[in-house]
Amino acid sequence: MSHETKPLSLKATFLGTGTSQGVPMIACGCQVCTSPDARDKRLRSSILLQYGELNIVVDTTPDFRYQMLRQQVKHLDAVLVTHHHKDHIAGMDDVRAFNYFQKGSIDIYATAATQEHIIREFPYAFGQMRYPGVPQIDLKTIDGEAFRIGGLQIQPIEVLHYKLPVTGFRIGEFTYITDANYISDEQKEKIAGSRILVVNALRFKEHISHFTLPQALALADELGVEEAYFTHIGHQMGRHQEVSATLPPGRFLAYDGLELEVAC
Repeated sequence: MSHETKPLSLKATFLGTGTSQGVPMIACGCQVCTSPDARDKRLRSSILLQYGELNIVVDTTPDFRYQMLRQQVKHLDAVLVTHHHKDHIAGMDDVRAFNYFQKGSIDIYATAATQEHIIREFPYAFGQMRYPGVPQIDLKTIDGEAFRIGGLQIQPIEVLHYKLPVTGFRIGEFTYITDANYISDEQKEKIAGSRILVVNALRFKEHISHFTLPQALALADELGVEEAYFTHIGHQMGRHQEVSATLPPGRFLAYDGLELEVAC
């Protein structure tokens, strides 16, 4: 009698689905920022990827500490960084807790250009005379080629956030893109065949550096993905329940705590 081992699936948990200021926005009294619906409470955008015992976080937001506590993450193997804007790297100092308990450095994957900003933002973690307890960070360079972390193969996807290159990631049938308003045909080919696409959709009104919800919907249809989840959402989008009711089948507003499973 043979016992087949069930293949592992990738679990993606949304740690945050809000734009750079989060939702609710400080001092705002709009209907979204005062909504009692938990799905309208959005920390800065980030996801946790889990594959067996492997834990990977995409972006260390200003909310990173709370996101790790809320999700009860006990160990961290690596961080993938999409780009250097503050709402995506500001919480990196808090990898120190994982350094302490794991007794080692954390691998941080980023492009060479993003690494320059990380070093400039956290110089005390890279100087020759390091104070005890500073973050232990091992920078790994993303150069556009696919790479592996544990049992996962990760394909970087370069998109544009106005004029700034931003890195998206494809793992198996799952693709995650944030802070984009342009994707070239060459890069779209790397997304083709994904079953699940996560992509930013800031609001309905046109924006200089983010896809709007109509643009994100059109992108998902163009790529023919089975399911699309929209993230990096601003309070101008409207309430989760009301906007969700208008979306076509297979298209969803993501929310903090949402969990997805996909083959990889």
